[in-house]
Amino acid sequence: MSKNFDELINVMARLRAPGGCPWDREQTYQSLAQYLLEECYETFDAIQEADATGETHNLQEELGDVLLQVVFHSTIAKEKGDFTIDEVVTGVTEKLILRHPHVFGEKELATAQDVLNNWDDLKKEQRKTSGKIEKPKDSMLDDVPFTFPALLEAQKLTKKAAKVKFDWEHIEEIFDKLVEETEELKSAIKSDDNIEEEIGDLLFVIINLARKLDVDAETALKKTNRKFRKRFKFIEQNLQKNGQSFDNTTLAEMDALWNESKNS
Repeated sequence: MSKNFDELINVMARLRAPGGCPWDREQTYQSLAQYLLEECYETFDAIQEADATGETHNLQEELGDVLLQVVFHSTIAKEKGDFTIDEVVTGVTEKLILRHPHVFGEKELATAQDVLNNWDDLKKEQRKTSGKIEKPKDSMLDDVPFTFPALLEAQKLTKKAAKVKFDWEHIEEIFDKLVEETEELKSAIKSDDNIEEEIGDLLFVIINLARKLDVDAETALKKTNRKFRKRFKFIEQNLQKNGQSFDNTTLAEMDALWNESKNS
């Protein structure tokens, strides 16, 4: 390990040791789980910022926070006799080598999709030979955790189904389905029945369309969210500059500022 990485491990061990930090010493795998999730989301957001602005300082910081969580969990694991950070690093290094036989071996894989398909095949084979205990599965979709956020879960589910050719063949078919689901939602609104279900069906089709176009739906929506924040903030700032508030501003005036923000 590098000197800096070793220092991080030593600092974490000191915090957990007698006489260290009372809060750090109380933490467990379970108590830290929420922080790991939060740090991953914050890192995802920092990636969007870096992509939009070219500024990577926040990304560097957030990656450090994710690394801290890995070291924190590994420190607890070492205390419990479960595993060490060295074993974590060794394991992922071996996995990378084994699953890239086209780089570290003689296998030939021509495209990125060939690499992904081979990765999945190797993953299945290694699970069989590792002796790893797995929960019985009633469906191939059971590999997708129920705990995933809905958008990510939908992407993973449909990607799994598409691997066995349960998928639209052409983009035009998805647009047809989009029209169909839109009409069903309109009918649900009129009858005031099953609106939530129809909204879900419409979102599901959109996610499939993104997948079919090789667009990550989560990233696409994140970028749109950031764009909305920026443009709405432009409206707020201009209203404040003109001594106005939302209460005494018409929708037409706000729309005009919104359109103006597109050129700012």
